[in-house]
Amino acid sequence: MPASNKFAAVTGAGSGIGRAAAVALANAGFAVTLIGRRSGPLSETKEAITTAGGEALVVQADVADAASVEHAFSQISQAFGRLDVLFNNAGRNAGAVPLEDYEVDFWNDVVATNLTGVFLCAQAAYRLMKAQSPQGGRIINNGSISAHSPRPHTIAYSATKHAVTGITKSIALDGRAFNIACSQIDIGNAATSLTERMNSGVMQANGSMAPEARMDVTHVANAVVHMASLPLDVNVLNMTIMATTMPFVGRG
Repeated sequence: MPASNKFAAVTGAGSGIGRAAAVALANAGFAVTLIGRRSGPLSETKEAITTAGGEALVVQADVADAASVEHAFSQISQAFGRLDVLFNNAGRNAGAVPLEDYEVDFWNDVVATNLTGVFLCAQAAYRLMKAQSPQGGRIINNGSISAHSPRPHTIAYSATKHAVTGITKSIALDGRAFNIACSQIDIGNAATSLTERMNSGVMQANGSMAPEARMDVTHVANAVVHMASLPLDVNVLNMTIMATTMPFVGRG
């Protein structure tokens, strides 16, 4: 199927990486479903897409709520009849909290969004892709540099991002029989509002504070489009994209 006849969904599409990826996918010819909790930012993303001649559907949903996710993906099925790509992007930052000060409710909130939410959306997409004709599709999970190496005092965030790698590999294995590919993109310091603090300095592994390089979020969006546009017999299982001088290699 040509790209103009393909359908993508992006979670967390109201801002940052999600918005940039949704716009880039639309520019590449995908009709894009925009999923997120806040209708206002999602509508802004839709306007950016439709102004450029693209097609977008806004679906308000909480990825951590099973019923909400089920409803969202049923809307995709009703609107487009199929789903070719899911960019499983929604997540939350957790800040730096020393292990001894972590509260169970805080831990559960991070796990609900960053892990359960990824699972629920992947499961819903998998079901659609398995049932549709032609069968198959691609799920791209947003991991993180922290899926490989943690920052100080980020046990909940790091644990969930490591777990996303397990989800990715499990789907990549289980999806083989149904022409479903699964990928993970690990993103370091994309220039969004969430990483503004990098300019003034963040804690390093040795306890010091130092600024870190960031990259234009457009490069991340283009990488997602590249992964999404591959034929289903080819898969980028893992991609790490980061500013060249970001302190990741050798962190710690």
